[in-house]
Amino acid sequence: MDEIGEVDRHIGKEESLRTTLVSNGRVDFRGRIADKRTTGGWKASPFIIANEVAERLAFFAIAVNMVSYLVFEMHQSIPKAATHVTDWIGAAYVLTILGAFLADACLGRFGTIVIFSSIYAVGMVLLTLSASIDSLHPSPCTKQPCKPASYGQTVFFSCALALIALGTGGIKPCVSSFGADQFDEADENEVHKKYAFFNWFFFAINIGALFGITLLVYIQVEKSWSWGFGVPTATMFCSIIILVAGMRYYRYQRPMGSAFTRFLQVIVASVRNHSRGVEVGREDDLYEVSTKESDIFGAVKLPHTAQYSFLDKAAVITDAEAITKNRWRLCTVTQVEEFKSFLRVLPVWASTIALSISFAQLSTFFISQALIMDRKLGPSFVIPAGSIPVFSAITGLILVPIYEKWIVPILRRYTGHRRGITSLQRMGVGLFLSIIALASAALVEKKRRDHSKPLTVSVFWLLPQYFLMGSAEVFTYVGQLEFFYDEATDGTRSISSAIFLSEIGIGSWLSSAIVEIIEGTTGGEEKGWLRNDINKSRLDYFYWTLAGINGVNFLIYLWIARRYKGKGSEKWSVRDVAVHG
Repeated sequence: MDEIGEVDRHIGKEESLRTTLVSNGRVDFRGRIADKRTTGGWKASPFIIANEVAERLAFFAIAVNMVSYLVFEMHQSIPKAATHVTDWIGAAYVLTILGAFLADACLGRFGTIVIFSSIYAVGMVLLTLSASIDSLHPSPCTKQPCKPASYGQTVFFSCALALIALGTGGIKPCVSSFGADQFDEADENEVHKKYAFFNWFFFAINIGALFGITLLVYIQVEKSWSWGFGVPTATMFCSIIILVAGMRYYRYQRPMGSAFTRFLQVIVASVRNHSRGVEVGREDDLYEVSTKESDIFGAVKLPHTAQYSFLDKAAVITDAEAITKNRWRLCTVTQVEEFKSFLRVLPVWASTIALSISFAQLSTFFISQALIMDRKLGPSFVIPAGSIPVFSAITGLILVPIYEKWIVPILRRYTGHRRGITSLQRMGVGLFLSIIALASAALVEKKRRDHSKPLTVSVFWLLPQYFLMGSAEVFTYVGQLEFFYDEATDGTRSISSAIFLSEIGIGSWLSSAIVEIIEGTTGGEEKGWLRNDINKSRLDYFYWTLAGINGVNFLIYLWIARRYKGKGSEKWSVRDVAVHG
């Protein structure tokens, strides 16, 4: 009897251990299946969020005041400075695709964050040197025209920005996904915490932005650019130390190989079989490995779906290829479905790019407006123009806790959805708010320009457009975080995050293109809508143009979102927008 009891206790102990291990294959820093009691969740998340706060602090300290730096220190015109800033921001976000590729293919998310945070820090060092050493930037100018930066000064400065953009590209697609990896999707309690993490992650981004926009911009203006760039440089080095300090608490996803290679294999195999006249018959004719896990390392098997049936030809078994392991000739059902899941989100991705065009104005023309408005706060304090976007960051800081603590429970009782409204609905609300924000910006700019004394108009007239744009970002950005993570498969989480983030970069580039087009078609910098002198420009026409683009884009988004049916069968209609949005 004692032996039987000992066996029962042993079995019970093993069963208890199994219930504390994660179900998604994540491992701890020793390479063992992670234990929920000692890893992940909110034990690990603070270290990850701290890295994001530092990166956002540095990025916003540069981005929101870079137009001023280029105009007053590097002696560029306002339209050219705005174009260079949006081009740089665009590159930073498009490079997220490279970061995601390296994370999935070989480095893992944690390794990618550490390596690219280091690259980021080196870029910050170079930027600080560029602002600190007299020979690396033009001499001060008090009378127009000013002597522009030399070729060597421009190259050194550009190298610094390039490294920062590369660092951002490596960090951004991995941080949110690495944070979400700390929560087991099979555990209902942890799933709820994961969605809370996305909201608080966005909250942390705004904390970093808040300090970057206020404290560091103030240091740049009142003390020096050297200190303004030097402080975030030190912060970046500290963030790397904090991130590494949390190693023992993390859950790690092992590299799963390049998703882009697997996508290409599906395309090649399906086209090859189509050219040979292969047709898709029964679902049983499609190839899948017989093992419990899929053929993709660390990924679960995916069920077959009927959408994009042409791609199923890549998995059709023929007599000659029934046992081949050459994935360029025969793919598994899971590999085909992985590619399908990626294709499904692309229309949603494309229909939210216009919002990023609007966000690009936060660090360009919105700042240009603030530069020539009355920024006095009290008898002696003048708000730095680069700190004006703090209104948008404060909106995020206020709205996220209110939404998470009060609005979500109310919506949940009304809709029955665990997040109150779906991520697609949340993105739709943000897109709609961006139209109102740009209309507000156009009306305010017309009022400012038509005022008898434009320079005396208070900068607080810009508050509505910043508030609305910040609200749009809260709804859309968090909705995108949820949507692209949930709709991704095990092997495409980093790529999915990168695709989402790349739209911010593409939106910035499109903003630059629109500026160039408007300059070219309305008379250039001397007579057009966008001139070096904002008081002689027609910036209100530019904002109305963007509002029109966003309006058309919103209708396209409604059409796409209404028809979307993805992994979770998340589908909604125009009626849902009226009810919930």
